[in-house]
Amino acid sequence: MFPNSILGRPPFTPNHHHHNNFFALSPTLYSHQQLIDAQFNFQNADLSRAVSLQQLTYGSVSPIQTSASPLFRGRKLSDEKNFPLDGKRQRFHSPHPEPTVVSPIVPLSGERRYSMPPLFHTHYVPDIVRCIPPFREIPFLEPRDIPLPEAKDKLSQQILELFETCQQQISDLKKKELCRTQLQGEIQLLFPQSRLFLVGSSLNGFGTRSSDGDLCLVIKEEPVNQKTEARHILTLVHKHFCTRLSGYIERPQLIRAKVPIVKFRDKVSCMEFDLNVNNIVGIRNTFLLRTYAYLENRVRPLVLVVKKWARHHEINDASRGTLNSYSLVLMVLHYLQTLPEPILPSLQKIYPESFSPLIHLHLVHQAPCNIPPYLSKNESSLGDLLLGFLKYYATEFDWNSQMISVREAKAIPRPDGIEWRNKYICVEEPFDGTNTARAVHEKQKFDAIKDQFLKSWHRLKNKKDLNSILPLRAAILKR
Repeated sequence: MFPNSILGRPPFTPNHHHHNNFFALSPTLYSHQQLIDAQFNFQNADLSRAVSLQQLTYGSVSPIQTSASPLFRGRKLSDEKNFPLDGKRQRFHSPHPEPTVVSPIVPLSGERRYSMPPLFHTHYVPDIVRCIPPFREIPFLEPRDIPLPEAKDKLSQQILELFETCQQQISDLKKKELCRTQLQGEIQLLFPQSRLFLVGSSLNGFGTRSSDGDLCLVIKEEPVNQKTEARHILTLVHKHFCTRLSGYIERPQLIRAKVPIVKFRDKVSCMEFDLNVNNIVGIRNTFLLRTYAYLENRVRPLVLVVKKWARHHEINDASRGTLNSYSLVLMVLHYLQTLPEPILPSLQKIYPESFSPLIHLHLVHQAPCNIPPYLSKNESSLGDLLLGFLKYYATEFDWNSQMISVREAKAIPRPDGIEWRNKYICVEEPFDGTNTARAVHEKQKFDAIKDQFLKSWHRLKNKKDLNSILPLRAAILKR
């Protein structure tokens, strides 16, 4: 179903004979001396890559003069309409003395290649392959070309229209991937063995036009201490962004949370990003969710409308004690798995070898390669499924004693561990078994979430109009 693809992961697969050493750093991450070396790399970054400034031309667009640091050569497009989407940011340290010309017909090096994991086998080849050495064995199908479910009623039609308007576009994903590729090269000045992955909604199939980009910087395939090691690494990355890349990255902020991140905005793509360190499970669940997203054509529209509904009713913000988007996606998948005639199976049960937590990270993107679409006998419309989703969590699911488990494809008894005790909502993370809904720790917020499920179910059941629970004009404006 998904032939090999390199989108969202490092675009160079390690040599087969050396992949065991690819992430084989010391269990203590970096030693004190190695951290000193990283700081030394930071201080000498522009010495190792110093080049003379050159004029840039975008086809017929006037040359752009710049005096900013030569390390990260992105820039805003002066006229996006005149510049093709598949044009690439050209590196300044090119061995060619002539001015760099960014053109859709200029071949790029192998490390700049990217493509999206196709959904079904097809011989369609996109324009982007004109710019890169083609992967003949990798067919490519854009999500918009996948047939959507038929809408025979007003409510289903409203859901489909909202999905088609607000879903993340291929152009959005390409911009994020291009930024990831450039940033990986810059961060490797500090940590040469590191790799940068695009994760989360940008890649798992459930993104919208307004979705931020989530990036995971991997130092090793083991957990790191988020309070000490991760913060120190992100401090160096943040400093690098503020100095060497200040002309191309704006508003970099180091957020010292339980899982620290660097938030920033890429001036070239105008995209917002969050960068974390070694959130390995986030890489694994990205490709698990991506498989679910394209397993059945009703999944993505239903997830998008649920996320929009939850955001509108202010129950989709973990920073304020409500549900994060990941938990909402798992809740939708769980509901579709537990119908009398299921629409989704448990992928981890049927294909345990494809979704094992022991698979090397540079092979995770290949896991769904041979998984076919799931053929369900359930013919419920999108409108019926949305109503059923609201009803299930409003009246059927036992919040007090049950845990939502996509891994098991059913509701299971709550564990007795400390992480699950006195929690109002329990949603099992499919790989590490933690509670993804642990942010809901106040009864008032939990009651508000349950109340919204119940009220929305009653309203939608009576009016069969999506506007009764989600004003479509406002939702579309927010994308």
